[in-house]
Amino acid sequence: MELQVQKRESSGKAAALRRSGLVPAELYGKGVENLHLAIPTKEFKKVFKESGENTIVNVVLAGKKYPVIIHEVSYDSVSGDILNVDLYQVRMDEKIKISVPLEFIGVSPAIKEKNGLLVKSLHEIEVEALPADIPHSLQIDISKITEIGQSLYVKDLALPENVKTTVSLETVVVTVTAKLTEEQELAMQQAAGAGVESVKVESEEKKAERDAAKAAAQPGAPTVEAAK
Repeated sequence: MELQVQKRESSGKAAALRRSGLVPAELYGKGVENLHLAIPTKEFKKVFKESGENTIVNVVLAGKKYPVIIHEVSYDSVSGDILNVDLYQVRMDEKIKISVPLEFIGVSPAIKEKNGLLVKSLHEIEVEALPADIPHSLQIDISKITEIGQSLYVKDLALPENVKTTVSLETVVVTVTAKLTEEQELAMQQAAGAGVESVKVESEEKKAERDAAKAAAQPGAPTVEAAK
């Protein structure tokens, strides 16, 4: 997978680049020179959709290829447009640690036949491997969950050869639990409401204490003594 880029001046106006259909990017890495780049926005979106943040992309600059991982993409909070991109250059002969998304496949009998509720504890998992061996995603088959209360663990993941995880093998990935009854849901809502009221009352009490302390600290303010 390749991504054609061009060099840009570090002082170049980012807004002007975006208006011209380019997105500013920074390429950096261990022991390598930082490069200020500009990438065609449409091309970047196409490649990023396919690669995600854990697949090696060959950035091509003036005929030279740089193996990178798309480390971070920043977006405008209002328009959703891409503001800038961070590209991390990797060495193909050195292992790296990176998070890989989990893909949940299959149909759990505990859900289909026993009306259970799927609860995902993890959505991604950190692995360690050479860049070329990093999987795009890791699958976990929930059809193995046949009973309510049953879980699948990190040890149940089928990791590719030459890939290991840094997470404990006994970490829960996914569980099927029983759905709450209407009475249980109502009790939880009431408990949550009571918690909010408690916080509100406590906040009002704290505010009153602060106001009293401020008044006492003002010059000429009367001194209030506790009743004996």
